[in-house]
Amino acid sequence: MTPRCGTVYLFASAARRLLRPALTLLLVSLGAGARAEIPLPDLIDRVRPSIVGVGAIYPKRQPNRSVDPVLYVGTGFVVGNGRQIITNSHVVPEKLDVERNQKLAVFSGRGENARAHPARLVRRDKARDLALLVIDGTPLPALRLGRSLEVREGQAVAFTGFPIGAVLGLYPVTHTGIISAITPMARPATTSKQLTADQLKRLRNPFDVFQLDAVAYPGNSGSPVFELQEGRVIGVINSVAVKGSRESALSQPSGISYAIPARFVQKLLTGSP
Repeated sequence: MTPRCGTVYLFASAARRLLRPALTLLLVSLGAGARAEIPLPDLIDRVRPSIVGVGAIYPKRQPNRSVDPVLYVGTGFVVGNGRQIITNSHVVPEKLDVERNQKLAVFSGRGENARAHPARLVRRDKARDLALLVIDGTPLPALRLGRSLEVREGQAVAFTGFPIGAVLGLYPVTHTGIISAITPMARPATTSKQLTADQLKRLRNPFDVFQLDAVAYPGNSGSPVFELQEGRVIGVINSVAVKGSRESALSQPSGISYAIPARFVQKLLTGSP
């Protein structure tokens, strides 16, 4: 019996030596495949420097003191090379006070430490209500774009922006929620008479948007919606064009927010149709 026990022990010992590297490799592979969520406070600290206000400024020496030198309209966020800003198209002022040298601008930082950066409009995607701005000077921290085609209903997300920015000041605010639905942007009217010109355009070129269970306020337009694993941007808050299509029949705000998928941001950056 002794030789047999010794033989069994030798076989078991050899098996362990052979299996140990394979088990180690398997554990490493599993660890690499799993993405742990970053604690939300740490994630907000990482995202916040990339959030900017979008609006317009007058020169510092403005002779007409009745004119507010700073105009906040909405939110944007930094991408790409640190000088590229993404926001909603409707956030970009259509007309500037050229006679008084008013200029398009983005605002970085927070509170009294906020800085104005003169900006210029490079490209617009009015169909999806997106705009690309560019600033000069020192690059700002940029956010990375995620894979919006892989977004799933029920996925936890957050968005950071400046709700009611002109009232609350330039202090980034973060809301959390889930992707409650992936739904077509345009809501078909019950009759053709109820269709507006904008709704007709969207029905001809339909695309899906993300419906969120979190509430976005005026000023949040252009805020980045990001996933909670690594803070990659998967969408852009839109509270005008989408709601005008899907909720035009509602007389009261529903508390539902929508976001344009980030794949359209990528197309805007590259100039793709």
